Amino acid sequence: MIISSTPFRVSLFGGGTDYPAWFKKNGGSVISFAINKYCYISIRPLPSFFDYKYRFVYSKEERVNNFNKIEHPAIKGVLSFMKWDINKTFELHHDGDLPARSGLGSSSSFTVGLLNALYSYNNKRFEKKKIANQAIFIEQNLLKENVGCQDQIIASYGGLNKIIFQKNDFEVKPINLTKKNTKKFEESIVLVYSGISRIADSFAKEKINSIKLKNKYFYEISNLVDEAEKKLKNKKIDLKEIGILLNETWKLKRSISLNISNRTLDSIYNKGIKHGALGGKLLGAGGGGFIAFIIKKENKNNFIKKMKPLGCCSIKFDNHGSKIIYKNS
Repeated sequence: MIISSTPFRVSLFGGGTDYPAWFKKNGGSVISFAINKYCYISIRPLPSFFDYKYRFVYSKEERVNNFNKIEHPAIKGVLSFMKWDINKTFELHHDGDLPARSGLGSSSSFTVGLLNALYSYNNKRFEKKKIANQAIFIEQNLLKENVGCQDQIIASYGGLNKIIFQKNDFEVKPINLTKKNTKKFEESIVLVYSGISRIADSFAKEKINSIKLKNKYFYEISNLVDEAEKKLKNKKIDLKEIGILLNETWKLKRSISLNISNRTLDSIYNKGIKHGALGGKLLGAGGGGFIAFIIKKENKNNFIKKMKPLGCCSIKFDNHGSKIIYKNS
């Protein structure tokens, strides 16, 4: 059996500039980090006495003999990309620490984690940049999904990074915080779940379509990345300054489309600011999922209490990216 563990991510700044429709003409950059909440994929050989060749267990169960019968798009896309031998049977189980379709890049974590697990199954080495590029290709070209490029990269690499996108390549620049600043930053972040699960594709498609019409917002979003990088690299992180930049990013993001936010999300955001948050923004393409808030440590417990009955989640950085946590041949 093989088990891969792949982190979810929190996107702080620059979201939207990681879409090829933008960065291939204008360049782009984002600041995001992997968190200690994971997508787990386990794979094991399937004994020959079953009357099916593959079994996939996620939110539903599939038992199939033919690739064409596979319903899960990422599984089908990855196996197609890898030109998988139909006779090399296996069973797959998927589990996640947090809800899917909630703005944490879970679908890309699944794709990256599956590639990692299958390469390990074939006794091949995991290469971070190679896997990230392959996951991007599978999602954008094979599955025709309206997704950016940061999720696959951060799931593969882990850490807190500035990712710079050129026309046909990307560069991952780690933002190395001191131990003290790391602890301070981690302790300041609270994810609040809106309770709304949504399919990001339609919101992402609308964002892509708006690039030509509202490019001034994307320029402003992009400019905030460099400013945020400087704030994060200060010897002493000023949480209030980071909160202000998050608020500005969220205002710009909301300006791109009327459908990115809604009354429920606006209410949660306003409630969070009212109860002490220094800043916040919705994670992911829009429409639902988690809102990330920055709040001082001394106000954190009261903040979580005031935000009930909404689910709140504290997090830490993941610095490893996708990895194999168990392998037994």
